[in-house]
Amino acid sequence: MKRILILLFFFSLSAGYANSNIKYKIVVAPDGSGDFTSIQKAIDASKAFPPQRITIFIKNGIYHEKIKVPEWNNKLSLIGENMEKTIIVWDDYFAKIDRGRNSTFFTYTLKIEADDFYAENLTVKNAAGKVGQAVAIHVAGNRCRFKNCYFDGNQDTAYLTGENSNQLFSNCTISGTTDFIFGSATAVFDSCSIVSKSNSYITAASTTKGKAFGFVFLNCRLTAQKGVSEVYLGRPWRPYAKTVFINCELGAHILPVGWKSWSNKENKSTTFYAEYKNSGKGSNCRERVKWAYVLSARKATEYNKCNILGEWVVAKKSF
Repeated sequence: MKRILILLFFFSLSAGYANSNIKYKIVVAPDGSGDFTSIQKAIDASKAFPPQRITIFIKNGIYHEKIKVPEWNNKLSLIGENMEKTIIVWDDYFAKIDRGRNSTFFTYTLKIEADDFYAENLTVKNAAGKVGQAVAIHVAGNRCRFKNCYFDGNQDTAYLTGENSNQLFSNCTISGTTDFIFGSATAVFDSCSIVSKSNSYITAASTTKGKAFGFVFLNCRLTAQKGVSEVYLGRPWRPYAKTVFINCELGAHILPVGWKSWSNKENKSTTFYAEYKNSGKGSNCRERVKWAYVLSARKATEYNKCNILGEWVVAKKSF
């Protein structure tokens, strides 16, 4: 028994020493004044499955990197110095990747596979241009949160996926051309700016059957670049797509019909597209497609961040 206690004592000392060597604050700077000059190298140097959050502070600069946050780098924060000046950019696109019909999913600039990820004050761009599918941000982790970030691309800017993935975007800007917010995740966009660059579709949800919520836009502002005048709120990438706009300002570029069924007409019977108390020239619901909904006041109360995403969105955490 005494021998076992001694071994346990040394094991606890070893574990304590290992934890004491974990670096929880890391600085990335392009001029070499930080711990790393590369964001990806900083992520790779971070402890897998850390006991507490690891924060990587990224100084101003343009980082030409294709970045992945793998599943084992959970509880990771990427904090930029200034959203407009801390820029991550890459330029992959479907034809360039050339990996067959699923090439879209390899085109990301920033991919998050890990749970409990947090980002703030960052710009993430896919600079490929109008050349087809080209993802800027790809999020597959659960309980992922983004604050004051700018995601810029063209077609397929933001791929938000994962049947059990819950994501929150607060005070962010997302810009693109076609289906530039798409995927199967449950995602809330709170006080975000959604910018259309061409006459096309904003969302292409692929919500899985049985999920209570898909994409929910709360208090957002939908605008368009000059010359853009015919934009749909969304179309279903797959059956059972769910997208709702509540208390949003919809610009004149939003078409009166609002939504489209894509090529599969049967999607009309399974999708849930709805609005409630929106404002602006594009908010008039009188000419919306017959299979879209206007929420009742009672139903609209269900669309709050905590009810949609879970208690983690209001939990006190240090990011």
